[in-house]
Amino acid sequence: MSLSLAHNGAAKPLIPDIAGMTGQVFQELSKSDLKGSLAAVLKHFEIDGKARPNIEEFLSHIRLLAQVAGKDSVRGLKAEELRKLDNEACKFISDAAAVSLPNINTPYHHLTAWVGAINRLYPIQIFTTNYDLLAEQALEQNRVPYFDGFVGTRDTFFDLQAMEQDQLPNRWARLWKIHGSINWSEDEEGKIHRRSSAGSKQLIYPSHLKYDESRRMPYLAMLDRLRTFLGQPAAILIVSGYSFSDEHLNEIILQGLQGNSTATAFALMYSQLAKHENVGRLAGTRSNLNVLARDAGVLGTRLARWSTSDGKPSQSGAPAVTWTADPQDQSKFHSEFVLGDFATLGLFLQEIIGATDRHQNPTETTPTKGDIDAS
Repeated sequence: MSLSLAHNGAAKPLIPDIAGMTGQVFQELSKSDLKGSLAAVLKHFEIDGKARPNIEEFLSHIRLLAQVAGKDSVRGLKAEELRKLDNEACKFISDAAAVSLPNINTPYHHLTAWVGAINRLYPIQIFTTNYDLLAEQALEQNRVPYFDGFVGTRDTFFDLQAMEQDQLPNRWARLWKIHGSINWSEDEEGKIHRRSSAGSKQLIYPSHLKYDESRRMPYLAMLDRLRTFLGQPAAILIVSGYSFSDEHLNEIILQGLQGNSTATAFALMYSQLAKHENVGRLAGTRSNLNVLARDAGVLGTRLARWSTSDGKPSQSGAPAVTWTADPQDQSKFHSEFVLGDFATLGLFLQEIIGATDRHQNPTETTPTKGDIDAS
C-alpha cells in the first residue's frame, strides 16, 4: 500500500494552496529588483493566451526559457534574469513551506501511527509531491523509521544505489519526495545533499521540467520508485490530495496500472466529482483506477452516484460516509464520501489502530494546507 500525502480542508492552512502560494510568490517578486523580469514573464503568458499562470506553470516556463537561452537571451529576458527568478521563487516557496506541525494530534500523526502500528510483510511507501517537512516531523515524533534516499550523518548525501537495492527492514517506511524538499540542496560540484535546514540552493521543483542533470536525477529516481511499486503483484496505491493535473506523473500511474492488471489505485478526491474531471476521465479508461469523490465515483470505468435514503441512517465513530439532508426535501438524505479530506482520513486510520493517548484534547483540530498538486 502507498499513500500520497494531502493537506485539505482547514480554514487556516499551515501552508497555502497552489493559488495562495502563487499569489505570495508573485507579490514578493513584484517588490524586489526582479519586478521587471516578473512583468515580462507574465506578459509572455498573456500573449500566449493564459493570463493567470500558477507558480508551477511559471517555473516550468522560465526553466524552459533558460534551456533555450543558454548564456544568451530569449523573449526579451537574459539567462541571468531567468536564473534569479527561479532561485528567488524557490526561496519564497521554501519560506512558506518551512513550518512545523503545531501538536502531536494531527492527520500526519494519525497516518504515521498507522504506518508503524504493526509489523508488515511489505514496507509502506509514501509518494508525495509536497516539499515541506511535515511528514518527516510526524514520522520521527511517532518513532517510525523511514528511508528517503539519503544516507550519512555529518554530510548526508543522495544514494541512488541504496534506493534501487531496497534491502532495508520492512518495518521501515519509504518516503519518496517527487518534487524535492526544502531541506535538499545542491553543492558547487552538483552533488545532492539533505541539510537539517534550508540552504541557499534548495532543490524544490513544483514542475516536471528540470533543466540540468543534477536536478533531474533525484526526480527521476523518485519516479522510478513509483514505477517499480506499481509493477509489484497486487500493489495498492491510495491517492489523497493530488489533483491529477501533472500529465507526466499521470502517465506513469496509468502505464503502471495498464501493465499490471493486479495493481489497483484508489483516488480519494476532496470535493464533488464534477470538480475532478481529469481523473474522472482517466478512470473511465482504466478499470483498476477507482475514483471516490464526495458525491460520486468512477468504479471499474463506470460512473456511480452514492446512495440516498428516506431517513438519516445512524452513524458513529469516524465514518468514511456522512449523510446530508436534501435542501429541496429535508426527509431525504444523500450520502457523501468524506475520506478525500486528509483530516478525516487520518481519523479513519486512527480508528483502525485504536485510540491512542497523545496528551491532547481529542476534539482539537489541526490546520492543514490545501492541495498542492504535481503539475
